[in-house]
Amino acid sequence: MKLQLVPARTGFTWVKLGVKTFLRQPLAMAGLFFMFMAAVSLLSVVPLIGSAVSLALVPAATLGLMAATREATEGRFPMPVTLITAFRSGAARAQPMLILGGLYALSLLMVLALGSLFSDPQAMPVDLANNEVTPEMMSAALFSPGLWVAMLLYVPVLMAFWHAPALVHWHGVSPAKSLFFSLAACWGNRGAMFFYGIGWVGVFLLGGMALSLLGAMLGGAQAMQLILYPAVLLMAAMFHTSIYFSFRDSFSSGDNAGLPTTQDGDAS
Repeated sequence: MKLQLVPARTGFTWVKLGVKTFLRQPLAMAGLFFMFMAAVSLLSVVPLIGSAVSLALVPAATLGLMAATREATEGRFPMPVTLITAFRSGAARAQPMLILGGLYALSLLMVLALGSLFSDPQAMPVDLANNEVTPEMMSAALFSPGLWVAMLLYVPVLMAFWHAPALVHWHGVSPAKSLFFSLAACWGNRGAMFFYGIGWVGVFLLGGMALSLLGAMLGGAQAMQLILYPAVLLMAAMFHTSIYFSFRDSFSSGDNAGLPTTQDGDAS
């Protein structure tokens, strides 16, 4: 396995390939993502350990969605069992993935804890009477120092775990080394990762504008409430479909040598 450096413009190509692959298998990719979200939601309501367990399963679920994307690029329909790819190859693969999940949960909880040190719970107005999110609440949240501290701290965590699930499962790299290699790959291809992020911001903004227009045509705020959540989930599923391509082009080995890359003409 060796790190590959790609041109910065490749980030836009990853976005394009994610959208294209999702539209090729929309039912499968959206269905798998909805299954993951449903499982996380159910686990999160378990007292004491639910939230931590749901966080620990994020790397395994990310690998499952990457495996589903890989299936789709090869012309196959990803089945629901693809979501648990991390646990289908025996304990030799499952145990490192669980360790990686535990590290992710611990890292994220530490980020949230550090961010909370810079937050003022009294600064956010809560409309208890209507139980609604008010513009004042949104403004207070967006300008909260704790939010920005947590986001800043989360960036290196995200980089470290971005490629780690695939490295652990498909290349047999230890959890600790996978975090280092993932961080190095994201930093080495920081130009492509930057334009990848910019590309997805653009997609979400365009999606938001389209939803606003559609909501206005269908009846305003009530229609928006009905279509907003499923539409956001669909765009999130599309985003997760693109993650595989960033991994595929960032590393080369005998395992993916036969797969097309964006260097081969934006093939998918």
